[in-house]
Amino acid sequence: MSSIFILTALIIVFALVFDFINGFHDTANAIATAVSTKALKPRHAIIMAAAMNLLGALTFTGVAHTITKDIVDPFTLNNGSYVILAALLSAITWNLVTWYFGIPSSSSHAIIGSIAGAAIVASGFDAIKWSGFTKIVQALILSPILAFTLGFIVYSIFKVIFKNNNLGKTNKRFRRIQILTAAVQSYTHGTNDAQKSMGIITMALIANGYATNSEVPFWVQLSCAIAMALGTSIGGWKIIKTVGGKIMKIRPVNGVAADMTGAAIIFGATFLHMPVSTTHVISSSILGVGSAHRIKGVKWGTAKSMLITWFITLPISASLAGMIYYIIALFL
Repeated sequence: MSSIFILTALIIVFALVFDFINGFHDTANAIATAVSTKALKPRHAIIMAAAMNLLGALTFTGVAHTITKDIVDPFTLNNGSYVILAALLSAITWNLVTWYFGIPSSSSHAIIGSIAGAAIVASGFDAIKWSGFTKIVQALILSPILAFTLGFIVYSIFKVIFKNNNLGKTNKRFRRIQILTAAVQSYTHGTNDAQKSMGIITMALIANGYATNSEVPFWVQLSCAIAMALGTSIGGWKIIKTVGGKIMKIRPVNGVAADMTGAAIIFGATFLHMPVSTTHVISSSILGVGSAHRIKGVKWGTAKSMLITWFITLPISASLAGMIYYIIALFL
């Protein structure tokens, strides 16, 4: 059995582990509002999210193509297997650390920063395809800004439309609607987040001579979809508590506005083949809705902690991946 085959198999395993962790780390965001408003019982919410994530992951592959070819060139990447393995180990480590502390950080930032960091240590800054990398970073930065703005607008419209309605009856109706919006948001999460692992595996297949183009094999798509769905079924209770209650007190009408906003931004990014942070988008949607509802009701301390984590994830994951790559290259 060749060393290239073993390395490729190892990368596939760790990519699926990353996808599994992504399932309980990030998918919690998609159902956090529905759980916090009691629109769905936690177990029912998780089952629904797992099913919708699976469906979403099987629907598109455009984001996977972007991950495969727009950060580095897998056909010319020096020590490609080591770079990809180091990136996965770094992203997994950071995801587990932030999950342990209940901080909704970005798996997208972690894996993209990790790929860049390991590639730079392996081959220098010329290894990065700066036009594609810059485009991805721009999407990561702009998407939460758009989510905050759209969340503010959507809830402001809701306030005008339903201002004369009985609050109790309105929330009861919106609690039913929230089941649908949470399902749609879970679906859109699957269309974007699961594709990152698909792109990583495809990159490894190209780097090791098992593939000749960036098309995602169906077995890769299916295995990543299943891994994310299984991760989702575990549930990320610490993240749910932070997103669902520590940003603002969420009522069903707030939850519907935030879910609609998050789903629209994430699906828009998927349509444009851009990887975005579902964590950033959903949390920013809630912040936008909360600001439109009552700006003093937003727990800005939690928002500040989340913002700091968002900013430090790229450089920390890049540095960690670089160190892991150096260790792997030294001993393998």
